[in-house]
Amino acid sequence: MKEIGGYLQMEKGAGKEYHTDMLKLNLGRTALIFLMKAAGAQTLWVPHFLCGCVMDTCEKSGIHLKYYSIDKNFLPIMPVPPADNEYLYLVNYYGQLTDAQIKDLAEVYPRIILDNTHAFFQKPLPGIPALYSIRKFFGLSDGAYIFPGNLPAADFADLPRDVSGGRMEHILGRYESSASKYYQTMLKNAHSLDNEPAKKMSLLTENLLRCIDYSAAKAAREANYSRLNDLLGSDNCLTLHMPEGSFTYPFYHKDGIALRKKLAQYQIFVPTYWSNVIADMPVDSLEYDYAANILPLPCDQRYCPEDMAYLTDILKQCLNDLEKK
Repeated sequence: MKEIGGYLQMEKGAGKEYHTDMLKLNLGRTALIFLMKAAGAQTLWVPHFLCGCVMDTCEKSGIHLKYYSIDKNFLPIMPVPPADNEYLYLVNYYGQLTDAQIKDLAEVYPRIILDNTHAFFQKPLPGIPALYSIRKFFGLSDGAYIFPGNLPAADFADLPRDVSGGRMEHILGRYESSASKYYQTMLKNAHSLDNEPAKKMSLLTENLLRCIDYSAAKAAREANYSRLNDLLGSDNCLTLHMPEGSFTYPFYHKDGIALRKKLAQYQIFVPTYWSNVIADMPVDSLEYDYAANILPLPCDQRYCPEDMAYLTDILKQCLNDLEKK
């Protein structure tokens, strides 16, 4: 029976989503499982340089994992070619893979699932399955997109619908308060997703995605990335290109762990992605080095180029402090 009357709910967003012709799921990791099932594949080649939650989700789903390394430019180094029934999980780290590079890799490895978690604004390529996670780019608690590419997606209609209302406290709280006040709530929300199966995107998340000014967000991210690169590029050992709607600015420093701690003293919070890599990989491996020492500096739509200049000033002050020790 339809309700009529009562208190008003959230208004319906009048805009358009950025990705209008994709499948909408609840999480990036469940999107991967959905694509693997669509492919009818049981073995996935994944990089050592990867978030542990992806591996955990695959193992819980009965997917057999094989591992490969990456080179200094984030490209895969395969020990052997994948077999006919195996897929390569290609991670677009920091949006640094160009369309040309992805196409070239697809020529060598025809069975690819592309992880565009760090490249929300990079459009998919024909025939190459890709997944996108929303939480890395916008203030939402869940949500993912899938471009099936050459894979079937018949089972999508049978998925249950996710519900997001109970996960929004830390998002709404930070709008009116500080991140530190709601940090534990954010962690609790993240842990609540650990055992979630594949579901359709919630109606709440879908509605909020229609309220975002994507052009403004993309332009701000690119302007901020460009400003950081102007100020820090000569000190950065990484060879970078300007990605579309940049995720973060990856700045490498040989003592990244200590630099993060220094920055936190100035209320500049730089995450450590893939802490599981630091725990599991040899200290002399490139994966350990990158996980520990690449600082993903924030350059998103909350900030302006003047904020990037302030961030750079504090970072250089912290570097000077480290050099004096």
